[in-house]
Amino acid sequence: MGLDETVGRVAGLWGVDLWGVADLGPAAEFIVEQGGEAVAGYPRAFVMGIALPHAVVDQLPRRQDWAVKVAYRHQYDTVNRRLDLVASQVTTLLQQQGFPALPVPASERVDSERICGVFSHKLAAHLAGLGWIGRSCLLVTPQMGPRLRWVTVLTDAPLEPTGASLADGCGACRECVDICPIGALTGEPFRADEPREVRYDAAACDRYFREMSAEKRGSDVCGLCVYACPHGRERT
Repeated sequence: MGLDETVGRVAGLWGVDLWGVADLGPAAEFIVEQGGEAVAGYPRAFVMGIALPHAVVDQLPRRQDWAVKVAYRHQYDTVNRRLDLVASQVTTLLQQQGFPALPVPASERVDSERICGVFSHKLAAHLAGLGWIGRSCLLVTPQMGPRLRWVTVLTDAPLEPTGASLADGCGACRECVDICPIGALTGEPFRADEPREVRYDAAACDRYFREMSAEKRGSDVCGLCVYACPHGRERT
């Protein structure tokens, strides 16, 4: 069994729904800018996604209800923990094979000013051919839309890239833009040479969550852009 197959098998045993390998070369400048040289020193990424339960995401229009809020937050946190555990397993496997590997936490902000982590999981998933960056600024997959959480293991192991970046599949759809309660999405399509701010006001989104929490409106959960995407909502 080759290394690619072995790593993929480990991911599958841990309940990963989608996984892929990305060549990070095309995004090297962006990776350095976001996470620094230590993160950018790895040429490849093994990225894994686990889906949020549809039964929970489908209830997000009723997110003011405590039952919906608790269920979503619990599943969000649980899936992130599962991803961190499988990333640890993959890291150990690669290290045992003699290859440096760095697991990037599934959900951990390291820069409150830029509102970002040390590395973009959705960038890795995009480069691995698992989906495209939608108008929501989320990674949209053909199978489950944006209804997944992601984790990445950075490595120099000779894993074979799984595909090229998918073309924009949003078309003229603006459902995520129209449903956003604070208008944080501009509706502009993703372009690799443009900053995130062209498409998404992350600071406004962050303020919205902090205000909800401070004012105790009954919910600090949103996720309406995740709910609204037809690629996740319209499934067979």
